[in-house]
Amino acid sequence: MLRIGLTGGIASGKTAVADYFAKLGADIVDTDNIAREVVAIGEPGLEKIQKVFGPKFFFDSGELDRNLLRKLIFSDSHQRKKLEEILHPLIRKKTLEKLDSISAPYVIAVVPLLVETNFQSLVNRVAVVDCSIETQLDRLLARDKLDKIQAKSILEAQANRNVRVKSADDLINNDGNWKDTCHQIKKLHTLYSNLGET
Repeated sequence: MLRIGLTGGIASGKTAVADYFAKLGADIVDTDNIAREVVAIGEPGLEKIQKVFGPKFFFDSGELDRNLLRKLIFSDSHQRKKLEEILHPLIRKKTLEKLDSISAPYVIAVVPLLVETNFQSLVNRVAVVDCSIETQLDRLLARDKLDKIQAKSILEAQANRNVRVKSADDLINNDGNWKDTCHQIKKLHTLYSNLGET
């Protein structure tokens, strides 16, 4: 089975692209969903976060206050590194388990931090969803209701756009209209289906 790592900067359109691949019949494993799973109540990831960061990042219900933790980690790279040391191994393990359970010509692993976490070593091809930094910023401000300073700090915490683009076997330009993006996805779906069956 062919493993495709789908990545791109925040607000580049990864989810929309993955959803369209799914509409075409592709199996999708999304590490953002897995990241939520590994910090669910009762999971070891949640307990480790509480030990390292303390109770102020938790609601009375015991659930993680993601917004408060996000503010901390995007304003303090040392704290972000501590969180990544907890979460990345758990996310990687669970992602590999899910990938191994799928039998299809190809599977898409949506990995926002694919380049930063060296996840490309675990896939056969890398597809990068790309758009201009201006487009990312506009989408991020509209989607997440952040101020410009918060949005820029999130963008700066991710891999450089050029580094991400250089890692691509396949580049999906998502700066134009959606119809053009869908056309690119259909071509890649055909390519991946053919490669996965050989």
